[in-house]
Amino acid sequence: MPRFPFVRCLASLLVLSLLTACAGHSPPPSGTLASGKTGGYYKVGRPYQIKGTTYYPQEDYSYDETGIASWYGSDFHGEKTANGEVFNKNELTAAHHTLPMPSLARVTNLDNGRSLVVRVNDRGPFSGARIIDVSQRAAQLLGFERQGTAKVRVQVLADESKAIADAMRRYGTSLAAPEMVASAAPNPSEPLGTAPIDSVAVQPLAAPPPQVSDEVAHRMMATIKPVQEVRQVPVSGANQIYIQAGAFTKLDNATRLQQQLGRIGSVTVVDVVVKGVEYHRVRLGPVVNVAEADQLLKKVTQAGASGARIVID
Repeated sequence: MPRFPFVRCLASLLVLSLLTACAGHSPPPSGTLASGKTGGYYKVGRPYQIKGTTYYPQEDYSYDETGIASWYGSDFHGEKTANGEVFNKNELTAAHHTLPMPSLARVTNLDNGRSLVVRVNDRGPFSGARIIDVSQRAAQLLGFERQGTAKVRVQVLADESKAIADAMRRYGTSLAAPEMVASAAPNPSEPLGTAPIDSVAVQPLAAPPPQVSDEVAHRMMATIKPVQEVRQVPVSGANQIYIQAGAFTKLDNATRLQQQLGRIGSVTVVDVVVKGVEYHRVRLGPVVNVAEADQLLKKVTQAGASGARIVID
């Protein structure tokens, strides 16, 4: 899938010089309600458990997963996110279970090919088997606000996310940084599907200063926001919904789980090679829609496959 620019005029200036990756740390937690415009902080965090599921945050810059996305808006507008930023339903942000905060990720709607970049600055979603919860504005631009959910691919932007992590570790966001990335004027009431993808307006950028100090450059990266720009990208494959009950390097383990889940429905073992390692994926499906997938996932987890999840393939 082709990359596309989202930090026009900053890429050559900043990204190439800010690629230091270090071990993450977790600052003390902050309150949940916003109290003024305070900056956030860089956070990975320790493992945590929600509704019986344990999540393991990590700096995974190779993250590339498919699944179901949902969105959130007015109920959380103005509240602090998990890393202390203030949630704005009209900005391109997202909640994720494990990615560093903040980091940048590309979200692609696999049904219509709409793709955009979001700033991950919150934890979640914890309602249903969803892999990401985007802001209301992001859902509008991706074309699934009305449906509530969508089949998506989520890819972390590695170089840019590493640069942000390095910037925030060095300087944080306690001082205001120049706003270098323009955003389209939010229009939450925009009817879905009335405007072509290419017509999403983006305000022109001011030219970056010819020379900036390292500190200013880092502060620019720490506060950078994705442009509200949607690109149409090609999507391939059937993009059907499956329940993946597990993935094993040993075929015996996969076969054992397949037999264990056989009373629920048709279970197949799919072999795949990832980074030179062969995995045996135990899957059920395809299923017709998200609601059916949620029901089947519940049955699979109740049968003992606690790590089961919804995937798109």
